[in-house]
Amino acid sequence: MTDEGGENWLTRILDVPVGVVAGATYPLRAIALLLTTPKLLGYIVFPILTNIVVGIALYVGLLLPGLQEVQNLTGAIDTRIAAWVANLPNWLSWLGFSGEILGGLLQILLVLGLLILTGFLLVQFGVILGSPWYGQLSEQLEKLKTGKLPTYEGGFLTVVRDIWRALAFEVKKLVLAAGLGVLLLLLNFLPGIGTAIASIGGIGITATLVCLDFLDSPLERRRLRFREKLKIVLGFFPATGTFSLVCLFLVSFPLVNLLAVPVCVTAGTLFFCDRIYPKKFAAIEGGDEIAPR
Repeated sequence: MTDEGGENWLTRILDVPVGVVAGATYPLRAIALLLTTPKLLGYIVFPILTNIVVGIALYVGLLLPGLQEVQNLTGAIDTRIAAWVANLPNWLSWLGFSGEILGGLLQILLVLGLLILTGFLLVQFGVILGSPWYGQLSEQLEKLKTGKLPTYEGGFLTVVRDIWRALAFEVKKLVLAAGLGVLLLLLNFLPGIGTAIASIGGIGITATLVCLDFLDSPLERRRLRFREKLKIVLGFFPATGTFSLVCLFLVSFPLVNLLAVPVCVTAGTLFFCDRIYPKKFAAIEGGDEIAPR
């Protein structure tokens, strides 16, 4: 039995464990490629400097105050739990220890959420501000890997359309995140399991948006619609899943994330050239121009 592209379903099933591992390795492959291809390094110097400026602003304006608020919140919760336990019978005094464990877990979750949020914002600002350099980096890398690039009509109107598409892309990401975020927020009303599902879902949404960002350069060169880009991200799961989770971890790690964005942009283009291009575009792309969409 085959799917629309003629690919055997058994082949896809067997490719799942390979994809899980392969997707996670692309940031490492990107680092190795950048270190062994000096001509590509020139495209990441300015973006790294931009990330440093944006990172300092986010650390000072968001991360440090956020960590202080997390400490204040968990401290207040610990005080309330201690006061509540003090009024209980002695045989329930063990609840104070349980409260300390819960408070510690809450603090860890809040700090992780703050780091993920800071990293996500760094990706958004870093990718937008460094887009001219990242675009050239991705083009050179795709040409190096596939031997050619798609072409499309030029001119002033094309530039205007490109700006409009870039703005629309960001708006649609926000709409997607907001829509799914509301559903996850409602899950928090379910005690215990609802909060856990909402937390996992929040990480999944963030990872998906990060994946869209880092795969966008080669996909945008083909003038794909937002739904088509999202379909590709979902269609190449689980490889895109492990790829996006590793990238999300890298961009959420303080200081490392200042260098992680160009690495992940490189990794995204490598991922496209190795896994997406051969299955989706190699057979249909020739020398014809791609019309703006």
